[in-house]
Amino acid sequence: MLQLSIIMSSASLSSVRFPSVRLLPSSSSSSSRPKTWVLATPAVAPVAGAEVDAARLEPRVEEKDGYFVLKEKFRGGINPQEKVKIEKDPMKLFMENEIEELAKMSMEEIDKAKITKDDIDVRLKWLGLFHRRKHQYGRFMMRLKLPNGVTTSAQTRYLASVIRKYGKDGCADVTTRQNWQIRGVVLPDVPDILKGLAEVGLTSLQSGMDNVRNPVGNPIAGIDPDEIIDTRPYTNLLSHFITANAQGNPTITNLPRKWNVCVVGTHDLFEHPHINDLAYMPATKNGRFGFNLLVGGFFSPKRCAEAIPLDAWVSADDVIPLCKAVLEAYRDLGYRGNRQKTRMMWLIDELGVEGFRAEVKKRMPEQKLERASSEDLIQKQWERRDYLGVHPQKQEGFSYVGLHIPVGRVQADDMDELARLADTYGSGELRLTVEQNIIIPHIENSKLEALLKEPLLNKFSPEPPILMKGLVACTGNQFCGQAIIETKARALKVTEEVQRLVAVTQPVRMHWTGCPNTCGQVQVADIGFLGCMARDENGKPVEGVDVFLGGRIGSDSHLGELYKKGVPCKNLVPVVVDILVKHFGAVPREREEAED
Repeated sequence: MLQLSIIMSSASLSSVRFPSVRLLPSSSSSSSRPKTWVLATPAVAPVAGAEVDAARLEPRVEEKDGYFVLKEKFRGGINPQEKVKIEKDPMKLFMENEIEELAKMSMEEIDKAKITKDDIDVRLKWLGLFHRRKHQYGRFMMRLKLPNGVTTSAQTRYLASVIRKYGKDGCADVTTRQNWQIRGVVLPDVPDILKGLAEVGLTSLQSGMDNVRNPVGNPIAGIDPDEIIDTRPYTNLLSHFITANAQGNPTITNLPRKWNVCVVGTHDLFEHPHINDLAYMPATKNGRFGFNLLVGGFFSPKRCAEAIPLDAWVSADDVIPLCKAVLEAYRDLGYRGNRQKTRMMWLIDELGVEGFRAEVKKRMPEQKLERASSEDLIQKQWERRDYLGVHPQKQEGFSYVGLHIPVGRVQADDMDELARLADTYGSGELRLTVEQNIIIPHIENSKLEALLKEPLLNKFSPEPPILMKGLVACTGNQFCGQAIIETKARALKVTEEVQRLVAVTQPVRMHWTGCPNTCGQVQVADIGFLGCMARDENGKPVEGVDVFLGGRIGSDSHLGELYKKGVPCKNLVPVVVDILVKHFGAVPREREEAED
């Protein structure tokens, strides 16, 4: 398969030739009917031909001095974040190296002026830095860009060295976008950390706020015996385009809101295409390989919607031009008022699918965009595989081993050990997954027995208990100021208690999220727990959850529905036990023991 170098010239981005694809039986394309979950406000279903005034199609931004800014005439009723961007473009902190001077200031000095306070609380998110003002004043979470979740032992060791110096405040999380987030960072260290990241081929640029998030792909791309296409070249290209080879790409950094993209390479849909703003779905057309396109999937506190077909197909060579066209349409026309209505699906609602498609087509090279292909390469009737444990690679004599990382949390010593295992038994490579786990690829079969005896695998097991396998949790209020409840430790504790009470024979995916922003993606889980304040038996406010049920991933994807509101966390175990028995065939332990 094609291997791409870390750095590619911008001129080469749209002219790369991709590998041929192994064709599999085609199946009919999915329905275009949107599936929407609503929390508080009704969703507006996208329509085919909405009437849109021509004046509405005037771009709302213009280029000034290398940055895209909102035009004066469109500044009425905008949200506070837009005002911060107008006051100073956040990318100047990186592209004009303003971070160097900011890092020399004390927090007390920074907080005295609105411009610098906004720098650390808002604008630094364009550099992937999130100030934890509420719970860790003066410390930052740093989010990286890690296309396809692929990383190296050297990169992992460097990140471990960064968090180690912060003691108990330093740790790292595997995210639900195949990415690393590191914690405990202090501002004076940031310039050196950014340089260190660049030296090992990493960047944190454009990973937060109104930017394109980490491009997701098949976590076993290139080693998967059943893959449709190796997604790594595409996700690498997307990441290089998005950040202009980690130099900063201000043409797409002033979006109305965050924006997610994935490239699907497997029938398992490990990439979760239906919750991305843009998903590339492999399909052939007249003997050419390319992608059908889904658009508009997102989660938010007020509305969650599945991506819908754009009725468009692009060749492999047009992956970048298409991404650029979609982003520019969203940048130019997206709503910038109420932040709850600024995700791209709201623009699709307003323009209609055909209207939005026309705006994308207008921004394509030669203003051409083919209609969707009927030759979908994804097999709809496909049983999703488990990547945890030992599995043979397509390369004879080699295997990969999927390790379960409980709720994605790792410490510096863990990262060093993972890097050592990757070097000793594999090729020095690690893969992160959207379920917050890690895969070690390229292990010679003769080395498997020794690897499986390594002490670290007692903590990060390739064969975890069945209820632990599908457990996902966001950061929670330990570090995140948005979170209403603690999630990671509680998710583990509740699951441990539940599995002592019932036995299950099938995997059950349980996701926890600390607030309605749903970073833990509770709506795609079999059982989801969304943090809220509840009342106990005495009417006292306590940490609680809204329970969701029935989320599905894969070709029959479906967003979960609210099952029970306001359950106090201390009363949650019997509720989960009851759900598992009634809906997932679980058997109470005492009954199982009696039958034995």
